[in-house]
Amino acid sequence: MSGPSPILPKTSETHTLFEKLFEASPDAIVVTNAEGRITSINTQVEQLFGYIRQELLGQTVEILVPERFRQKHPAHRGAYNTHASVRPMGAGLELFGRRKDGGEFPVDIMLSPMETADGRVVISVIRDASDRKRAQETIRRSEQQFRALFEFSPDAIVASDREGRIIEMNARVESMFGYQRAELAGQSIDILVPERFRPTHPARRSEYASAARVRPMGAGLELYGRRKDGSEFPADIMLGPVETQTGRIVLSVIRDLTEKRQAEEALRRSELQKRYLEEELSTEARFEEIIGESRELKRVLKLVETVAATDVTVLILGETGTGKEVIARAIHRLSPRNEHVMVKLNCAAIPSGLLESELFGHEKGAYTGAIDRKIGRLELAHEGTLFLDEIGDLPLELQPKILRALQEKEFERLGSNKPIPVNVRLVAATNRDLAKMVAEGQFRSDLYYRLRVFPILLPALRERREDIPLLVRYFVDRHARKLYKKIETIPDETMRALTRWDWPGNIRELENFIERAVILTKGPVLRAPLGELEMPEEASPAKDSSLEETERRHILHILRETNGKIGGPGGAAARLGLIRTTLNSKMKKLGIERKDYI
Repeated sequence: MSGPSPILPKTSETHTLFEKLFEASPDAIVVTNAEGRITSINTQVEQLFGYIRQELLGQTVEILVPERFRQKHPAHRGAYNTHASVRPMGAGLELFGRRKDGGEFPVDIMLSPMETADGRVVISVIRDASDRKRAQETIRRSEQQFRALFEFSPDAIVASDREGRIIEMNARVESMFGYQRAELAGQSIDILVPERFRPTHPARRSEYASAARVRPMGAGLELYGRRKDGSEFPADIMLGPVETQTGRIVLSVIRDLTEKRQAEEALRRSELQKRYLEEELSTEARFEEIIGESRELKRVLKLVETVAATDVTVLILGETGTGKEVIARAIHRLSPRNEHVMVKLNCAAIPSGLLESELFGHEKGAYTGAIDRKIGRLELAHEGTLFLDEIGDLPLELQPKILRALQEKEFERLGSNKPIPVNVRLVAATNRDLAKMVAEGQFRSDLYYRLRVFPILLPALRERREDIPLLVRYFVDRHARKLYKKIETIPDETMRALTRWDWPGNIRELENFIERAVILTKGPVLRAPLGELEMPEEASPAKDSSLEETERRHILHILRETNGKIGGPGGAAARLGLIRTTLNSKMKKLGIERKDYI
């Protein structure tokens, strides 16, 4: 161990105090003379550099310097020997110490020249900077990682100040909104908000700038972003205030929901189409096969086979109950679109005020009560077939819209101006005289000619009487199996009566009549209520009566038998094989009023 430090006179009480401080210092302290030789060290030097005092005293201070710096070090040391200057710790130089074993470590050094009785000395206070360097490196790596996360986040991130001016953004902002960074820096963040929301946006923004709270993603708000080209897109936004050294900023993390919304809508459409398909599979058609051998029916089936392979619009004409929907299904099943759904819509069964929404769908808030987006029948039929039954009852105001959808292959939902592409094959049906309606201004001529590309006229059941026995046997067997009955015989007089009857309600009326007969039958012989087919003398149609007059008298006859009951079990609609709204429409068309049958 060396003697006392020569810095202060040995006789001074202060010397003893400073000598104790010198030894007890947490930093390594080295004293060198004008030649750079070590004259004194404290215990921390031994611990820090791995030498004992005897190994260092008298050595040049370069022994503690890495070899690569030793040639330059004397010149730096000389500068402090000749000038009364202090080089404080952490002044920006990359300094290193060298241990006895050759290992190096970063250091902070404070150099201070001092005049003593023995001449000028330089006091070097050395602090191991390894921990600080590691902490700085950790911070630097963290900053790099956070910068990388910020820059390459799949979400757009915008930082704005308390006034809402954009001060920082990542690359996703450019690709999402179509701006360059230089175009957005310093702009109000409202530039990214649709114009219709801008008057209220500053107030909402200031709430997050002034209060330490976060608006998380998925909180249920309908939010939209606005691109440079003016287009909008649905977005989810997380807002959160962040305290920085320069003040509070607001981070806006923006996620484009376009693909998510499209996926949700595609899933919703798929689920609705699946529901349609399940309904088609779970609900029997009026009959599984088209029953009959008549020349008239074979003519129709030949036309169906011919047109099904094409993609043209088909208009099916015929009286009520002749099987127009069955023919429409046959066209769909035989067409190239048969792997997709056939969506049907009865234009007479839905109130005209709701028909547009049912056909085209609507956006949320499109009208009072529109609490959610609705996909219309036209959109559901994409790539498949749209069957519009009772097309003659389509309101005039909707006719140009369906015509445009057919011609342009696109439409707009209610409450939206965004066109939706659609590819459907249209099959329409009606029991009304569309040509007469066009002449009377009740139906648009352009739509009429667009529909009448390939008309198919279905024969009435009275025009194919030879098919009635086949249909009777089919319906008896079908409904007997449903009711767990065994009916083996149909009396000849019953079959003759059924064949002679004109069946104004056609196949539908025949099936309903047979179903009632099966219900009434107790044994193996069919007991049909033939009295229903015997009309009163005054109600018997004259030979020269028109078809409409015949239909009118028959409806009146059934209404009188049901005491004016139209809907429900046993009502006139059920007995005629019609739904209530269709019967009401027919009564209005035929001028039937309550006083006529009550």
